[in-house]
Amino acid sequence: MPELRHLVSIDDLSLPEIRALFEHARQFAEDPRAWSHLCPGLISASLFYEPSTRTRLSFESAMLRLGGGVLTAADMKSTSASKGESLADTVRVVGGAYADVIVLRHASEGAARLAAQYSPIPVVNAGDGAHEHPTQTLCDLYNLWLERGRIDGIHVVLAGDLRYSRTIHSFVYALARFGANIVCTPQPGFELPGYVMQRLREEFGVEPVRADASRLGELAESCDAMYLTPQKPHQLSLFTEGSKGLAIERVDALYMTRPQTERFTDSDKPITKYQQLGLRQMNAASLKDAVVMHPLPRRDEIQPELDADPRSIYFKQAARGVPIRMAILAFLLGRIDLKVEPKPADGRFQSMAVGPNPCQNPTCISRTETRHVRPLFRLASRFPIRAYCGFCSHELAAPFIGCTTTGHFHERDSTAARKIRPDHIVLLRSEAEALEAGFVPAAGAAATP
Repeated sequence: MPELRHLVSIDDLSLPEIRALFEHARQFAEDPRAWSHLCPGLISASLFYEPSTRTRLSFESAMLRLGGGVLTAADMKSTSASKGESLADTVRVVGGAYADVIVLRHASEGAARLAAQYSPIPVVNAGDGAHEHPTQTLCDLYNLWLERGRIDGIHVVLAGDLRYSRTIHSFVYALARFGANIVCTPQPGFELPGYVMQRLREEFGVEPVRADASRLGELAESCDAMYLTPQKPHQLSLFTEGSKGLAIERVDALYMTRPQTERFTDSDKPITKYQQLGLRQMNAASLKDAVVMHPLPRRDEIQPELDADPRSIYFKQAARGVPIRMAILAFLLGRIDLKVEPKPADGRFQSMAVGPNPCQNPTCISRTETRHVRPLFRLASRFPIRAYCGFCSHELAAPFIGCTTTGHFHERDSTAARKIRPDHIVLLRSEAEALEAGFVPAAGAAATP
């Protein structure tokens, strides 16, 4: 039996594994009907708690082309979820005997990670709220790899709603890992979230640099453009720096996104004018050789006149989702060997067995489904202790740290807190919360009355 692997985040794959998947996808694409011998008798279960066209159908097409079968729950309102069944119980039932792999889409951020904790079979994240969409990212990277021959060092512009697009979040992490140069031209008010920017800084050495977007023309005229590029001399030497920032000389790909209105909150201002992309905008000096990408569905952000332009690859992009998802399924089911070093398990994730849930993100799975969910966090720093929710990746506000061994709690920045073993840490938002959870102040530190 192959080792159980999940695809919850794009981080679950090493760069050599990603490149190996591309090679297999290219082979599958040459004749998609020639691979039905790989997965006969195996079944994929599509659990879609949110609407989908391309992701669900491309996964189901991929499984069928591999010779397997498909179970579809495309409307979870007609399943036991409508009776209150938890996600954890659903995946245990489906993974028990019904299927061999689960493809999950869910509205709550971190849902796929929770499912992976309980599933006896591989779980594939097909989108979890505004968090991540790793298989779309693999599809997007595969398209760049085919169109440009490489990913490292290329220049990619990300435009539109960068705040709520889970596709963008996964994509930007992957581009940073490959060493690509990223230009953000967001719809005003819909910039990359703070937790995404923080992670880019901490894990990939990426710092935002003001960009001179004059050569992008109308596309960037109403936004503050910025570069996200690895801070290395050989990277920065590619740019011309002036009073307006790093000049954007050329672009290899422009990735457009629609407004993710289904995720807007009451605090979001209505959009009266959204970024537009047509032939006129694509005549900008730095965009003349750029391929145009979009995860689809689109609304009005890309004009139909661009469909016939040879630079537009968004329909090719959707079609190529089938061979890359064939490769993903065949790999997770142990039917192909990538023959490269796997990504080591991320040892920074820790489960909290006691104490209140420190995550306050209302769309996190730890808040929307409280049964079967233990708070999970990922340590970003030990000095001082700083952590992110292990489900939704939002930074956790925890000025106090409890220790399950001693029963004491300490200020986060204290020397004593730094000595607590990661698996004994409890994150606490206040002294009152610490006392209510059964912790007592450490010797010499009295709790505030």
